[in-house]
Amino acid sequence: MPRRFFLLAAGALLSWAVCLPAAQTPGAGSIEFSARITPAGGRPEPVLRLPFYLLRKSFADIRKAAEESVPKPGQEKFVDSLSVSKELKAWMKAKKTLQLTGEDFMRKMSIQDTLDVPEFYEAYLAQNVGDTAVGFPKPRHKDKDRAENPARFEQSMKEFHAQVRKFLQDNPHTREGMDLHLVPIDPAQLWVRQDAERARRVRNRSFELAETRYLVARLESSLDGRGAFSNIPPGDYWLSTLETDALAGDVRLRWDAHVTVYAGRATRVELSNVNAVDRPPSPR
Repeated sequence: MPRRFFLLAAGALLSWAVCLPAAQTPGAGSIEFSARITPAGGRPEPVLRLPFYLLRKSFADIRKAAEESVPKPGQEKFVDSLSVSKELKAWMKAKKTLQLTGEDFMRKMSIQDTLDVPEFYEAYLAQNVGDTAVGFPKPRHKDKDRAENPARFEQSMKEFHAQVRKFLQDNPHTREGMDLHLVPIDPAQLWVRQDAERARRVRNRSFELAETRYLVARLESSLDGRGAFSNIPPGDYWLSTLETDALAGDVRLRWDAHVTVYAGRATRVELSNVNAVDRPPSPR
């Protein structure tokens, strides 16, 4: 064979080999997907440049595992940790609430509660002592009597408490506004902050599990909202956007779609508003 002909033939063969796609793993399959989002009253739009993750477990189940690894403290245990009276702790447990301000709190707090829970009683006094316009009883005990004449001090306190009880029963409306004096000890916001911190830890743990333990592959959708994963062993997978939203107008979508891959076949998936997952509510 002439040398020139041999070189041309070899070059053509090499060029053909370079253009071949990567060898398909025997028995593997592939996933081809398109993602489109339809805004309210609009037309479907391609979801472009959005990260898609191929997982061996649904992100919903991954999140459940993360939640179990970051246990939520019980409300009763939280109440026990507060620096308040045992009466107030018992009241919060009985009413199953941490809120000490607002209309709902005022409805839950009875007249007897106002008298029996030290913090409520002090707040009621702070709201009304010195308000001579409504005829509120005047305290007769003095601080110096506590040390100089404890018996007199105790008796004076009992008489004043009885007068306050009678006044409160006759004028229940005088409790209005007393919850403002409970704002400094209201544990509801502390509970919300602790809950928000737990939600942050759960979110971080969910991402960590998804990206290290269950991730098969990741890609960004093309400008026409398409993507493909190749050389995927047969089995069940989930096509997920984790917590990244696809946006179009007033619509925000996420996907966590189950996909089955078969040997030597391409599985095609169409992602849309119909098979999007519900977004979890934001922590309050």
